[in-house]
Amino acid sequence: MLSFKQANKTIELIDTFLNTIDQGALIFKEGVKNYLLGNRESFVDNLKTLSALETDADIARRKIENILYTQSLMPQLRGDIMRLLEELDSIIDMAKKNLFQFDVEVPHIPAELNQDLIKLTELSASSIESVIPAARDYFRSPEKVKEKIHRVYLYEKEADKLADAIKRKVFQEMDSLRLSQRFHLRYFTLHIEMLSDASQRAADMLSIMAIKRTI
Repeated sequence: MLSFKQANKTIELIDTFLNTIDQGALIFKEGVKNYLLGNRESFVDNLKTLSALETDADIARRKIENILYTQSLMPQLRGDIMRLLEELDSIIDMAKKNLFQFDVEVPHIPAELNQDLIKLTELSASSIESVIPAARDYFRSPEKVKEKIHRVYLYEKEADKLADAIKRKVFQEMDSLRLSQRFHLRYFTLHIEMLSDASQRAADMLSIMAIKRTI
């Protein structure tokens, strides 16, 4: 079994990276809520913070990659770890891009959808937040990964159901909306939901990685 005493610096960097992803999920959730509630100044602050966190995550990932290759640490796990880091990095990148689209496209969102979209954002953010402890356990207690990732799947399923309900409401119940507005609302609903799908992919990857480490 791999001794992680030789890889303390790498593990610390991975912890920092995971903390950044976790913070990104929280800021994304706050950003969407602030946009929907018309808190422009707070929303802009959220944009700036999430952009900085995404940059920090990229830097941390590159440092980890450099250590793994130059110091030949964890050679038998390196490929899996690299793919996991890339998948997690893509989550915060997606969150940043999605939040920036609110700023760029300035979608008109009827107030009656606010609570549904806030709930959808919370579910997607929770799926991200749930994959983080599973990722931590992979490096310390891989046998515990399975018990952690079930929450990711739960939140992802709930996000899918709510996203479908929102889209049905937009297209079937809100008669005052123009077709272009319906498409716009579907677009933003879909992209919030996609964060939970990305978390599920990371959870699937972790599940396989943990099995490989424990057999």
